[in-house]
This record gives sequence, structure tokens and C-alpha cells, in this order.
Amino acid sequence: MSSSILARVALGYAPMIDRQRAVIATRLTLFPLRPGEPLAAGELLDALAGVWPEGAGEVSLNILSESLLHDLMAAQPARHLGVEVPAFMAADPAHTAVIAALAARGNALLIKGRPSRELPRELLPCFRQSIIDLGEDRRLKESAGQPSPVPRSIGFVQSGIHTLAEMEASFARGAVAVLGWPFQDALARRHRPADRAAGQPSAELGVIMEMMRQLQSGASVETLESTLSQDPRLAFRLLRYLNSPAFGLAVEVGSFRHALMLLGTQRLQRWLALLLATASEDLNLRPLMFAAVRRGLLMEELLQRSGYEELAGECFICGVFSLLDQLLDQPFEALFRSLPVPDRVRQALVEGQGPCMPYLRLVQAVEGDDLDPIREAFASLFSYAGETNEALLAALARATSLR
Repeated sequence: MSSSILARVALGYAPMIDRQRAVIATRLTLFPLRPGEPLAAGELLDALAGVWPEGAGEVSLNILSESLLHDLMAAQPARHLGVEVPAFMAADPAHTAVIAALAARGNALLIKGRPSRELPRELLPCFRQSIIDLGEDRRLKESAGQPSPVPRSIGFVQSGIHTLAEMEASFARGAVAVLGWPFQDALARRHRPADRAAGQPSAELGVIMEMMRQLQSGASVETLESTLSQDPRLAFRLLRYLNSPAFGLAVEVGSFRHALMLLGTQRLQRWLALLLATASEDLNLRPLMFAAVRRGLLMEELLQRSGYEELAGECFICGVFSLLDQLLDQPFEALFRSLPVPDRVRQALVEGQGPCMPYLRLVQAVEGDDLDPIREAFASLFSYAGETNEALLAALARATSLR
């Protein structure tokens, strides 16, 4: 899937999260590494087609190069590729024909920002939604309970979201979806069921943690099966994950015993970690669970491409567990007293150091919309943009298959 364009850009991503807290699309942001350098739209579309064929999920392209965006729209991308059009380009009559042609083909078009002048009347229906940054949302200044003086003619997606409270408020104002991970919350205890004592895991979490301890101590298959049988829903989810395209097994796994025979304890430990990070039933935590999965898959993908198989498995757990303190509302140091993790995972998440840490910083950087942290992460790993971008696209495609 090697593509010369992937070596000359940096990629970032963010989810588009709907009212049910489900990821309905992935926003892929492209930063040119050398402003003004010509970039080929055909190469970008070929690279995306290799990992995001039709039917593999919706993508919204946020291209931060006017010339590349113009060429990409003219190249008529696949219909499942949405395109974000800056307001200044949408208001320019030079782009009217290509925008109308894309809308007629069925591509999802989103207008980004506030136009400096009124759009042509025939163009507004071409846009499925607008993207409105939280800091520029005029409705934030309206009096509570007062109707908007200027009704919006199309739905809007809110960007600039950093907390659960901001996400909930955006939906209350009518947002169709929000862009980004609400990472800045220190999750309050109100998100846990009222009848569960602080620090006590749910029954499902307890089963997963017990199985991880048993795997670490070399328990028999019979013991592990007995523990898993306490939660039939968990057994079903585990088998569903193992049989997903993301796992890449050549044969279908029909039982937990079969899974152990095929995988061995080390690989199964990694996927129990995935189950642990996605076990909460709190809708507000779903965006964090999606983020944890993507972090783990991307860190694993980066290490596997470098040939470090053992470290790849540990970095998968590191990425998946990197938000576990927020998901379970406990500090890592306390969590890891009862939960067995590899030493290098503990180093990264408790001490902020060790061989997993530079990869964790990289996956955190590509979740943002700023080029500088991505450049810094590349430099700290002596990593090439092309390798990282290929790993990112492959990991996002694998994550889509797990939904």
C-alpha cells in the first residue's frame, strides 16, 4: 500500500459521534509537511482505497491544502468518502460546479466555517451538514430558552469538543454529531451506577480481571472456562472479537478452549484487555472506549511493522489501557495492584517512561488537530511519515471491523 503522498503528509483522525454516542464516521485530517508542495489527489485516493473500500465505514476528509482539496473534488472520490469544504471555497463561484457534481454523485459534503458572503441559493442543498466550532457557535450567546433568531437550514456537527459536558450541551442545542474525543474530563462518580461502591468493578469487569489473573498465573483451561461461564454475554463478545476481521484468524473460533489452542495465553491476554476497556455500559463512556481500541490497534500496528512482535503485544495493551483510569475512575497505580500488566505497560502508564511511551505519545498526537505534536512524535521515534500513516490507516480499518 506504499504511496509517495503518505511520505509527504501527516495524518490525524477524530471520530464523528452521534447522539447515541456511536462513531458514525471517521474524520481524517491531512497536513502537508511542506506547505506549497504539489500533492497528487489520485495517490491519496489510491492509498485510502487500499484500507477503506466501500462498505468499510464513512470517512470525512479534512484536507488542509486548498490545491489538493480542489484536485480531489475534481477527481470524484468514492461515494463513501465525505469531503469537508471550507466556507471560503464554497462561496467562490469557481468551485460551484465541482461541489454540485459531488453532491449529485452522493458524496457527503460538509461546509466548514462561516461564509464571508451568502452562498448561491442552489449550492446550500449540496451540503449535508455544517461544521461549527464550539468557540464560534453564535448560539452559545443566546439567552437560555430563547429561540434562535436565525434558524439553521441544515444540521450541524460541533467541533472543538473536549469534555462530556460540552458534548451533552452540543446535543441539547441540536447538534447531529460532535467531532473529537472528550478527553479532558476527570470522570465523576455520577457516571457509575449508584448502587456500586467506589472502586468496585461490575460483575463483568470482575470476571475479565479474574481471567487475566488466572492466565498470568498459568491456570488450567478448565479453570478459565469455569470463570468465563459465569458471564455468557462476555463469552459471546470474546468469540465475536476473535472471529472479527481485525483479528485475522484463518479459521473460525468456536469455543474458548479452541481459542486457547489457537492463540496461546499471551495473545489471549491482549484481547481480554480489549474486553476490559470496552465493558462499560455507560453511553457517555463509549467515545473513550472507541479511543482506547484505536490506540491499542495503532500502537500494535506501528511495532509490528518494525518487527518487534513481543513489544507490539505489550503496546497493544498499553494503548487499550491508556484510558482505563478514566473508564474505571481509578488511578493506574491503584488499578495495577489487582490487575496484572507487563512491566513495560506499567512503566508507561504509571511512570510516563519506557519503550511504550514514545508510541503512546504518537497515538495521542494524531488524535489532535495540530501538526506540531505529530512532528515532535515523529522525531522522537525517528519515524518516517509514510510508515506511520500506513499504520494509522490500517489500524483505523481494523477498528472499524470491531464495531
